[in-house]
Amino acid sequence: MAREQMVVLAIEDGIARITLNRPEKRNALNQQLIAEIKDALRRADQDQQVRAIILTGAGNDFCSGADLAALQAISTASVAENLADARSLMELFMLIRSVRPPVIAAVKGRALAGGCGLATACDLVLAARSSRFGYPEVKIGFVPAMVMAILRRNVSEKHAFELVTLGAEVDAERAAALGLVNQLIDDEAFEDEVDVFVERFRKTSNSAVALTKRLLYQADAMSFEDALQLGADENVIARMSDDVRRGIDQFLGRSE
Repeated sequence: MAREQMVVLAIEDGIARITLNRPEKRNALNQQLIAEIKDALRRADQDQQVRAIILTGAGNDFCSGADLAALQAISTASVAENLADARSLMELFMLIRSVRPPVIAAVKGRALAGGCGLATACDLVLAARSSRFGYPEVKIGFVPAMVMAILRRNVSEKHAFELVTLGAEVDAERAAALGLVNQLIDDEAFEDEVDVFVERFRKTSNSAVALTKRLLYQADAMSFEDALQLGADENVIARMSDDVRRGIDQFLGRSE
């Protein structure tokens, strides 16, 4: 018997939409869901026409974190099994940063624990005003360990400490003030405004956005000199692209 599909991928007019499809479980994470998200990201990345990827959740919530079965498995699993499970989630976070198109989390409802980590791992976060964010892991003795590497790059040290040690939920407005959210959207206009936001990537160079994304993240752990050298190398690659040649021709044509 075929297992139920937990992720839906739809690609239309250069925009890929990846939907977590476990609304009855608040799109809670398990091994199958994580594997299907990774597969969908790779498929979208392979389509050279895709300019942006939207990651969203079906139903009322974006993602509530690990499901009960996954938590129960953690408590009885061996070290090797827990390590393999943790590395699978780590691969997902790394994949979001390594795929060519920008990945945009469209968050409605709750994004909690691993679900908040999933949203934070995305390149951009759009949030409905009624949405909620939080890392409640410490309340059950757990540690939001891998997401710490991402969170520290998004918010200040003291804000990160507050979020991960108190385990409290914050509303979308507070999340935006902390730096977790790029743009707040009224609930009734959410779907339309997400589409409007993503449409802006149609006006940019596909190759330039991909190179810029790669440069931004690769330079993260480099010295100033190494980051500049990487930037110089990327600059040369960009200069040789078809998009730059077309862009220069258009600019010169307008200037004449």
